[in-house]
Amino acid sequence: MGNGEFAGRNIKRKRKRERWLRKKWKRKALKLKEKYDPLEGAPQASGIVLEKVVLEQKQPHSGLIKCVKVQLIKNGKVVTAFPPRDKAITFIDEHDTVVIAGLGGSQRGQMGSIPGVRYKVVSVNGTDLQAMRHGKKEKAKR
Repeated sequence: MGNGEFAGRNIKRKRKRERWLRKKWKRKALKLKEKYDPLEGAPQASGIVLEKVVLEQKQPHSGLIKCVKVQLIKNGKVVTAFPPRDKAITFIDEHDTVVIAGLGGSQRGQMGSIPGVRYKVVSVNGTDLQAMRHGKKEKAKR
């Protein structure tokens, strides 16, 4: 392939063809996030807590992690979400309305040693979870 003065068309064509080798571009072009993501491409979604569950950590860690099963309001899908930090699970009860967001693991995956959990709880009944943990706000009664 020439790199001469008149090779612009060939360079452009090659660059276009080799975009498909880049993982991020390919996912964006085929709209894979919207297809397979329970949040349907949105950064956050609200749902209702179905139950509290306890998960065992993956190797080499040991311990029990408290999570919640959440049914999304927009499409009815059930996902597992993690309330981050110490004692955050105590502020979440069954049938509460929660807002969840992505956990931020690499390549849209899980975080650390939590098996299969890709989402974290941001707020409960319209009140920020971290503000409740620090004692600045109280959970709204329904």
